[in-house]
Amino acid sequence: MEYFSQIFEKLATWWFDLNFTPIQKRALLAMSAIVVIVSVFIVIRGNTDEITPPPIIVEQVQAPQIFVDVTGAVNTPGVYSLTASSRVIDAIKAAGGSASGADLSTINLARVLADGEQIYVDAATTNSKGVRVATPKRSGPININRATVGDFDSLDGIGPVIANRIVAYRKTHGPFITIEDLQNVSGIGAAKFSQIKSKIRV
Repeated sequence: MEYFSQIFEKLATWWFDLNFTPIQKRALLAMSAIVVIVSVFIVIRGNTDEITPPPIIVEQVQAPQIFVDVTGAVNTPGVYSLTASSRVIDAIKAAGGSASGADLSTINLARVLADGEQIYVDAATTNSKGVRVATPKRSGPININRATVGDFDSLDGIGPVIANRIVAYRKTHGPFITIEDLQNVSGIGAAKFSQIKSKIRV
């Protein structure tokens, strides 16, 4: 209290010693009061104003695209653009779905696609009674990305066991890039590959 009393006495002494007329002193008091009131109003208003956060802009990121060639027993063969996470079944659907008589048993429909690859849908062969029969043997080198178990079994040194391994490998890993990739299949070593390489192609 003593501290405030000293300050008040100093202000009173300053006020009475001020070389202003009574009118000027009243005007100074009025201006000081206005400044104080306006300052308090600004502080109170600043504390009550609602702060609006800036709007959040959501940017849509487009998924990368791949191109796949779908051919064979499909309704609309052609090259289609798909998202990078698409699977073989998505490519076949983009091509209008499998055509009547298509044989999907040699294709892994759940495999994730790679950019630039070709999906070939075989057509099942039926006789006049509508019973499915073995695909006729083709002359010349066989396409290892389209050949059936029977086609591989017809090659010298490739029995039904290895033929099934080749088709299973293709379904899991996708099409072969070169004929040398056939050696990645268990049971096909350098000697066996040398025996059949003139009879196969991609």
